[in-house]
Formats: sequence, structure tokens, C-alpha cells
Amino acid sequence: QVQLVESGGGLVQAGGSLRLSCAASGSCFRLSTLGWYRQVPGKQRELVAQITSGFLRNYGDSVKGRFTISRDNAKNTVDLQMSSLNPEDTGVYLCWVRTYAANEYWGQGTQVTVSS
Repeated sequence: QVQLVESGGGLVQAGGSLRLSCAASGSCFRLSTLGWYRQVPGKQRELVAQITSGFLRNYGDSVKGRFTISRDNAKNTVDLQMSSLNPEDTGVYLCWVRTYAANEYWGQGTQVTVSS
């Protein structure tokens, strides 16, 4: 079983930056693919960023060049550095893990609100 706890959300003005962090419990963290997704009411959950166990990164088109995902296997954390934020980035950001056994887990989410 994996538990995920996000932190770092909040209110920021357009053009600003925020850093989200997700702490994971459980073993074999280093073998897992980690990621962040965004949920907006009335819309499908969308990929923001993923990072594999081999540190390959994949980003959603809307955040490329502005967001950076990183992981620290020693601390069991995955972070999302968000820059040049705009109101369209507003939503609940959820931490996600897919283990080597292909089990998926989600965090509760943290709210990010970008004001214009």
C-alpha cells in the first residue's frame, strides 16, 4: 500500500511560481513512475508531468517549458516546480504513483489558484 501526501498549493498571481511536493510512503519507491495530474471541475483529469524510475520526463503540452518535475528517491518525494503560472493552471493537483507491479495510487490533491 502506498500513501501520498501533497503540499505546497495556494493562491498566486499570474506570472508567479509555486512548488508542489508529494511525500510517499511504502517501499520500492525508486522503481515507480511518479507524476502530477490536474483536475478542474467539469473537465477530464489531465496529465501535468510524469517521471519514470529512469528519470525520463513527460509533460502535458500546456505546461511544457514552464513546469519541471523532479524526484528524490532517498526522501521518497516528487516535486513539481511551476513557473509563469496563468489562470488556466488553476485546479486541484494530484500526486500519482504507478508501482513496478502496475498498481496505481492517488493523493488527496492540493488546490492551486492563479489570479489574473
